[in-house]
Parts: sequence; structure tokens; C-alpha cells
Amino acid sequence: MEELKSCPICSGKEFRPYKKAIDYTVSKQEFCIVSCKSCGFKFTNPRPQESELPNYYKAEAYISHTDTSAGLVNKLYKLVRSFTLKFKLNLVRPYLGGKLLLDIGAGTGAFLNEVQKKYPNVKGVEPDQDAAQLAFEKYGLQLLPESHLNNLEDKSCDVITMWHVLEHVPRLKDRVEELSRILADDGIVVIAVPNYQAYDATYYDKYWGAYDVPRHLYHFDKQSIELLFSGFGFKLKETRIMPFDSFYVSILSEKYKNGKNNLLKGMWIGLLSLIKGLSGNTSSLIYIFKRK
Repeated sequence: MEELKSCPICSGKEFRPYKKAIDYTVSKQEFCIVSCKSCGFKFTNPRPQESELPNYYKAEAYISHTDTSAGLVNKLYKLVRSFTLKFKLNLVRPYLGGKLLLDIGAGTGAFLNEVQKKYPNVKGVEPDQDAAQLAFEKYGLQLLPESHLNNLEDKSCDVITMWHVLEHVPRLKDRVEELSRILADDGIVVIAVPNYQAYDATYYDKYWGAYDVPRHLYHFDKQSIELLFSGFGFKLKETRIMPFDSFYVSILSEKYKNGKNNLLKGMWIGLLSLIKGLSGNTSSLIYIFKRK
């Protein structure tokens, strides 16, 4: 295990225990989440060594890498995916220009495939070889390894998207610095991450599905992600909610809490969380950043 000695955002040296959560997907191990005393940022600590992290993704239930339909939660996820893909495309469409759309952490390629139907100038990066192979088999996409980011020219991307990816990146500041380098002056970075301040996170506490330790190395709220990006010359342009995630995460959390599926209860808590978070505090949030 690797134990961080400084906060990934502000470099503060003192942390307080925040919560303990279990990896329900793969290892069934318990992991600690700590809170930085200086800036309040929450992160998993200690965490697996970077070389060990791929082992925590090897599960049929991990839909972003397997595109599985196994289980009730994954069936529901795929049922609404066609809507969410169109929502994401419409979100980035106004910013698509003569340069590149880059999707980092493209998974099995569903979003990138939706974009390339309308806009062919796209690239995707995916470190998991199995997921990249599925993207090729399903959509003919040639996803690139993470090392390809180093080969991209400065200011070469109109749009950079990371859909529920930033929370997985071991070297957080290095990644945001790289985004700043390759983004065009008038481009945007679109970041979607879970939001631990949502009602369903409070309700389910340590059973909240979007803690997803240890795959989720960081646990963001609006304040912490804005602080991170402002340090690299970005300003927050807009925040959008991801309405379906409240239901998906609540159904998953209900299973973790009670050991069985309870669709109606999970849907009810998801609906409450969505209603309470309509002003901008739902289970997952989309942050759109531009240069200052």
C-alpha cells in the first residue's frame, strides 16, 4: 500500500479520518478515506500502489471496462445510456471546432462512438487493454494508451472529456497540468465526478456506491475541484447535474447496505436525492472549465 504524506491538492500535511468504506466490487477490503485539515479535500489513504491498481478493476460487474449487462444495476445503466450519450454530445457540440475532441478514459468507447457519428476528428485514451479491445470490436475505435498524451501537441484539443475518470488518476496534479498544456485557448475541459455532498451520499454513508474504494482515489465536491483546476489556470464556466446517476448510485448503495437488490427503495432515495440536488448538488456533477 502507498500512504500519501501530503494532500493531492494543497500539499497540506495533516489529515483527519473521514470515513471507512469497503470495496464491494473486487477485494472486499476496507479502505480509509481521510480529509485534509487545510483544504478539506477527501481522498483514499492509504491506497494500493499504482502498479497494483489494475487488479481492482478485474470484475465482470465493472461496467465501464466490460460493458456487461449482468445484474439488475448494470441492466438499468445500459437502459438509460442512449439518453445520456445524446445528452453528453449536445453538451460538447457547441465547442467542437477544427481541432480535436479527446476522450480520456474512454472505456469501451460508447461516448466516443456517439461523437464520431457527427464529428470525425476524435481520439480516445484508455489504459485498460481489455476495454480498448471491446471498443475496437464494437465500434472499430483504435483507443490509445495513456502514454499517447505526451505525444499530443500543445493547444491541440478543442474539447477534452473525462467522464468519471479523474477520481481514478493516481497522479492528479500531473494530469491537470497536462490538460492545461494540450487544451486550445478557447477550448473546454469537461469533468464528470461523483459528489459526496449529495443527499444519497449522506443517507447511505459508508455504503454509498460512489465511494467505490480503492478505484476512486479522490472524493470531490465543487470547492475542491475548483481549487484544483484554478491552480493550473482554469476557471469554472458551468456546472451541470447528471440526473440518472442519483438513481443508479442509490440502487447500488441499497444493495451494499442490505446485501440484496431493493429497486423501489433505491429508486425512491435516488428521486429524493435528485429533487434535493436540482440546484446543483446531485450524486454526480459535470464541471466545464475554460482558461482564465
